[in-house]
Amino acid sequence: MKKRNVKIIYQYDGSKFYGFQRQNGTKTVQGEIEKVISKTFFQKINMISSGRTDKGVHAIGQVSNFMLNENIPLDAVKKQLNKQLKGEIRILDIKEIDENFNSRFNAQNRTYLYMMKVEDKITPFEANYVTAIKERINVDKFQKIMEDFIGKHDFSSFMKKDKAYRNPVREIFFIKCYYYEKDKKNQINIEICGNGFLKTMVRIMVGSALAVYFEKEEKNYIKKKLENPDVDGKKILAGSEGLYLYKVNYK
Repeated sequence: MKKRNVKIIYQYDGSKFYGFQRQNGTKTVQGEIEKVISKTFFQKINMISSGRTDKGVHAIGQVSNFMLNENIPLDAVKKQLNKQLKGEIRILDIKEIDENFNSRFNAQNRTYLYMMKVEDKITPFEANYVTAIKERINVDKFQKIMEDFIGKHDFSSFMKKDKAYRNPVREIFFIKCYYYEKDKKNQINIEICGNGFLKTMVRIMVGSALAVYFEKEEKNYIKKKLENPDVDGKKILAGSEGLYLYKVNYK
C-alpha cells in the first residue's frame, strides 16, 4: 500500500515521561505516540523528530514526521492521539508533507525556552514547569553573561557524553533574557536559538551562567570553557523542569 510522509506539530508535558526517545519498558513521548498509532490504526511507524528532549523537559512546538498508509485519515489520527494522550501530549497540527521532508535534517534553527522563578514564589502547580532560584536575578546582568555563548563554538564543555557522539560545533544565533512578570521581577525567561543542540547543552549553559552570576565561578568561566573544549570536564547543570523546546523553524 502506498505511504505518505506526515508531519505533526505538538506539545507535551515532560514531567509525565522518562524522556523523548523510545525505550523498551519505559514511558516516553515517542513511544506513546507510536503505540497509539500502532494499536488504533494497526500500523507501525518510526518517528523522525527535530530533536530529543531529556527526562522532565517539555515541548511547546516539537515537530516530527513519519510514513503512514495513504488510506488512514489524518483527522482521525489527530483525534485519536489527542483523545488517548489527553493531558500529556497534544497534537496541534497534522498534514501531509513532501516525501523528502525530514524533521531533523531540514530544521533551519531551533529555539529553547528556559524559565526560572524565585523559589518561595513558586506554587505547587508550577513546581514541575519552572526551575527554582534562591533570589531575584538582574536580567541585564544575566543577559550579558549568557551572550558569551553567541556565535559558532565547540560546545564539548557544555554537553553530556552521548553514545552517538557527533560534531560538537554549534552556532548560537541569539539569546534573549527577560522578566516574565515585569512588575514583580520574580521570574526570568531565557530564549536560546541555535542551529542545533547537543545532549543536555541548554541546561549546562544555563547552569554555568547561574554559577557565574552568583559568583561560584570566575567571571571568564564560560569563555575559558569555550576556548578549551573538554567533554570530560566538570559540568554544571540547571534543572530540567524549566526547559521547553519552544519552536523549530524550517526553510
